[in-house]
Amino acid sequence: METLSKNQKLWFGLICDLIGMASYAFPLIDFVWAPLSAYLMIKLYKGNVGKLAGVVSFLEEAIPGLDFFPSFTLTWCYVYLFKRSESN
Repeated sequence: METLSKNQKLWFGLICDLIGMASYAFPLIDFVWAPLSAYLMIKLYKGNVGKLAGVVSFLEEAIPGLDFFPSFTLTWCYVYLFKRSESN
């Protein structure tokens, strides 16, 4: 996951968000998807950003009704759009 480019991370995140949104229709998927999404988030983004995003992703998938929240895409935006502009 560390070798993925910025664009590959975006596409991977979009797919993960779609899986998360699909689990809204099939709540039993969340038992597997919630911890897996947290693990993927931690592997995708290193450091504190990845850890915090992993916790948010887990909670978002585990709590019923929050599956619409695109945590992977929003984390990508934070890392590559907002965080980059903060350092300038």
